[in-house]
Amino acid sequence: MILSNLVNYLDQLLLTSEVHDYPQAHNGLQLANAGTVKRVAVAVDACLPVIEEAIAAEADLLIVHHGIFWSGLQPITGAYYQKLKLALQCGLAIYSSHLPLDRHPKFGNNFLLAKELGLRELTPALKTQGELIGMKGICKPMLRAPFLELVSKVVGGKVHLAPGNSEMVERVLVLTGGAGSEIVAAAKEGIDTFVTGEGPHWSYTMAEELGVNLIYAGHYATETFGVKALGALLEEEFDLPYSFIDHPTGL
Repeated sequence: MILSNLVNYLDQLLLTSEVHDYPQAHNGLQLANAGTVKRVAVAVDACLPVIEEAIAAEADLLIVHHGIFWSGLQPITGAYYQKLKLALQCGLAIYSSHLPLDRHPKFGNNFLLAKELGLRELTPALKTQGELIGMKGICKPMLRAPFLELVSKVVGGKVHLAPGNSEMVERVLVLTGGAGSEIVAAAKEGIDTFVTGEGPHWSYTMAEELGVNLIYAGHYATETFGVKALGALLEEEFDLPYSFIDHPTGL
């Protein structure tokens, strides 16, 4: 497929130009190749090991959640130089989607995680950079312990709980990534449980004081859903084979 056509498709699907984001996000095509795509790789982070694995998989396009500029402006030396040089030499284009992918109502991280947790009556909630990113919904009432087991199963790893007052889970808000600092805003949504990736130290005690169950399910683990969904979509729509490159950080 022609790279520019694929980029236009993704930009329109994700409403890339309409979504406000952090300055280092630079959503959209971040690195071009010679102009064609035969195979796609998807991952959370555009780090050197991921780029190496994408090239080993013979991908022409890498779609990520955190792009090559995510760590901010820096000299093109060391590992940063190596990954750019490698991608350019091997014809690997890189496309990044941060908040546009977080907020998407069908392929977004928050929608997909909420659906996997069995939430229904979903409504957007909590703003990041002026955009409603999170998803709030209700689930069949269950005790906190089995809900924790469900979250762990869905994200594929251990989760950590800051216990609130309620042993029963029913009203849940999901905001993936590092959104633990939004615990106060989350509590104002009238929920009993807040599921996110990670948070600052003080978010634990704040959750206790507010009486809201705060579940840290992993920054990385909660943000694999969107890129996987995009890969599956491109394979279905354009017959482009894709592979998910799993490079967990444990955070």
